Amino acid sequence: MNVLIVDDEPLARTRLKRLLAVDKSIVIKAEAANGNEALELAKKYNPDLIFLDVDMPGMNGLEVAHKLNRMPLPPAIVFVTAHPEHALDALQLSAAGYLVKPITEQSLSKVLDQLGRLNKAHVQKQQSAKISYQVAGVIKSVELDSIIYFIAQQKYTNMVFEGGEAFIEQSLKQLELLYPAQLLRIHRNTLVNKSKLLCLKTQNTGVHTIELVGCKEHLAVSRRELKAVKDILNA
Repeated sequence: MNVLIVDDEPLARTRLKRLLAVDKSIVIKAEAANGNEALELAKKYNPDLIFLDVDMPGMNGLEVAHKLNRMPLPPAIVFVTAHPEHALDALQLSAAGYLVKPITEQSLSKVLDQLGRLNKAHVQKQQSAKISYQVAGVIKSVELDSIIYFIAQQKYTNMVFEGGEAFIEQSLKQLELLYPAQLLRIHRNTLVNKSKLLCLKTQNTGVHTIELVGCKEHLAVSRRELKAVKDILNA
């Protein structure tokens, strides 16, 4: 298992490396001292697991995790923190686990033992995920794999899927946090299913749009999200 360690404290990185050295199945590919380095090294090495410190100057660990979760095949993330109250935030970002400093051999061993089982359960949950909606008082559901895109419209979110569309109450932010491996933000008001991406087009005016499987409409891509879309298409 290839591992990336991210912590702004050199002593903390050294301690974790020493504890991990006991497990011969783990290969430490690199270590980063800040969020920007973490993102660069994650793209370079594509690690299976990242130990990610929450409290770092500049881009903190939660912000880094949010960006990592937008990768085509995001790594498993174990948050490392001196503050147990961050555990809830970690779980909301689909973390595989969290460790409270100072890390002990026992706590690390427990997280590693659970990691494979948690990842498998997480993948199965994502693959079988369904989103419910209501039509004329009747509750229906659609599989996540069948959804093409979501677009925010005032107080509700319009969900467009194969064979229809419906309004749901979940916000784009909530959906993005729940299904980071499947959904990609292309605009402040639009999330798309990564598996539906076909191509990116640039008009003479400089406007960027994407084509999606099963969607006749070309959806606008904001400049802010352009790189993320290109990364997915080039992966």
